[in-house]
Amino acid sequence: MSFFADLQWRGLIHQTTDPALDAWLAEKPRTLYAGFDPTADSLHVGHLMGVMMLRRFQKAGHRPIAVIGGATGMIGDPSGKSAERNLLSKEQLQLNIDGMKRQMEQFIDFDESQPRALLVNNFDWTGPWSYLEFLRDIGKNFPVNVMLAKDSVKSRIGRGEESDPQAGMSYTEFSYMLLQAYDFVHLHDRHSCELQAGGSDQWGNITAGIDLARRMRGAQLRGFTWPLLTKSDGAKMGKTESGAVWLDPARTSPYAFYQYWFNVDDVDAANCLRLLTELSQAEIEALDASRAADPAKRESQRALAVELTRLVHGDAGLNAAKQATDIFFGAEIANLTDRELGQIFADVPSKELSAAALQGAGLPLIDALVEAGLAGSKGDARRTITQGGAYVNNRRVEGVDATLTPSSLASETVVVLRSGKKKYALLRFA
Repeated sequence: MSFFADLQWRGLIHQTTDPALDAWLAEKPRTLYAGFDPTADSLHVGHLMGVMMLRRFQKAGHRPIAVIGGATGMIGDPSGKSAERNLLSKEQLQLNIDGMKRQMEQFIDFDESQPRALLVNNFDWTGPWSYLEFLRDIGKNFPVNVMLAKDSVKSRIGRGEESDPQAGMSYTEFSYMLLQAYDFVHLHDRHSCELQAGGSDQWGNITAGIDLARRMRGAQLRGFTWPLLTKSDGAKMGKTESGAVWLDPARTSPYAFYQYWFNVDDVDAANCLRLLTELSQAEIEALDASRAADPAKRESQRALAVELTRLVHGDAGLNAAKQATDIFFGAEIANLTDRELGQIFADVPSKELSAAALQGAGLPLIDALVEAGLAGSKGDARRTITQGGAYVNNRRVEGVDATLTPSSLASETVVVLRSGKKKYALLRFA
């Protein structure tokens, strides 16, 4: 199976401007690019498709270019949006760019001594322009009727009303297409880039770049899109009740990241194994067979969680996520941080007590179970302990005279209590 045929098998090719793209890619190493607008200081799950696409091309011997939209990010891509984005300050934009660069280097080899990939900022070539130069050199090559025909423009034109002028499209957003289109021309001139890739909502921007290169340089460039990463119900993948699933461990812990993938539906697991992991066709089809034979084993979800957590957070992050998972299912708890325990037990009731309660003779476990809501009375707590159902940091406690002391803390301030197999509560001593 050719490289391009593998992309097709995985479902990664949505549209292409060249039906012979497979043969064209097989002729020799090619240079391609994909763009990323720096709307936050971290990549999120929605960026994985683009980052992994560049990674796949590099592994296949091609040269990827990751374009951070320092210029286009100041405007905001109108594609797929119903309202204009808030404009970012230069300072915030630079923080976002720096954060995204650090993360991309985990996936793609940007070795400057042997440039097998490039990481560039489009502000470097658009920033020096004057407005008149932009209109003269770029704007004159864009027929307005062609721009108006783009889906990203048509979907917004006409929405504005006097009562809500922001519902339409501003001239700033309208100009986004010109800036992104010129990125393709510049990368072709400077780096011999011949192929642009993007999500399916970028089709209009990609074809605009191809058309601009033809008008300005007489060049024949190519493009393709991948499908947007969505769940089987059509909702965006990587969204939870608490917000986006980020690649930055400070925003989304390795445990929460692992759990997100472990809990996806069967259909979504099958899709994501193809779209996001580097598992082979044989490995993925074996997981398909296992899922069909015994879906309760959740082998597809486990493989998906393992592969993506290792890819994003490394072996250390994967081991931490597995440890946290084991803890939630009964493994002993020790040497964790408050934040890590908070991520593991995010949905578990908690109560804050004074740190002084642990001093001296300590806090009787009977009282602690009542305070935590794991027992309705001291009598209930005593029965739970004598029947062997009381746990401190997942260690069974025997003896109704047991107390909590500073040595009982599982992290800086937290003690984890459990009644029975699955009923947890946290006590925070501050």
